[in-house]
Amino acid sequence: MKVIQLHNNEEKLIKKAQKSDSAAQQALFSKYAPKMLSVCRYYISDLHFAEDVMITAFAKVFQNLNNFRFEGSFEGWIRRIMVREAISFLRSKKELFFTEDEQVVKETVSYEGELSTEQLQLLIDRLPDGYKTVFVMYAIEGYSHKEIAQMLSISEGTSKSQLSKARKLLQQQLELLRLRENGTI
Repeated sequence: MKVIQLHNNEEKLIKKAQKSDSAAQQALFSKYAPKMLSVCRYYISDLHFAEDVMITAFAKVFQNLNNFRFEGSFEGWIRRIMVREAISFLRSKKELFFTEDEQVVKETVSYEGELSTEQLQLLIDRLPDGYKTVFVMYAIEGYSHKEIAQMLSISEGTSKSQLSKARKLLQQQLELLRLRENGTI
């Protein structure tokens, strides 16, 4: 019963926000901003730029709020806007590079330790932006290679190659981390 009421409350809040109710818009922003900053941060290493992108994306959310048709998750709808805005930001900075190399790497390295969210984010941040973008879209956001290819204007093969290379670099970073923890290096 409470789940339905929470859903109804959010629907009412969205409908108020669609009518330009600033209190409702502020409530939606407050509810979703932490998660959406996290989404932007996956793509953009610099926190200040990630915040700027999130704010710009929220402006687009509120400008286009009347386009939300209550057919699916509101959070998912916002998230897609955040992802597109982060990709646009990277393109504008000319930081999004992709190689057309179709080679797929199948090497795996296991890591026995525990990583904090911050440590994992730092490892992801060390990836070249093209690798990082495809990795985050595929492994974290759950987009298919076909969707990634369409959104980034690349081939599916390039998406697969970028993901493979990102995984290989992450595995190498994890192996170095394991060796350091064991005192081997």
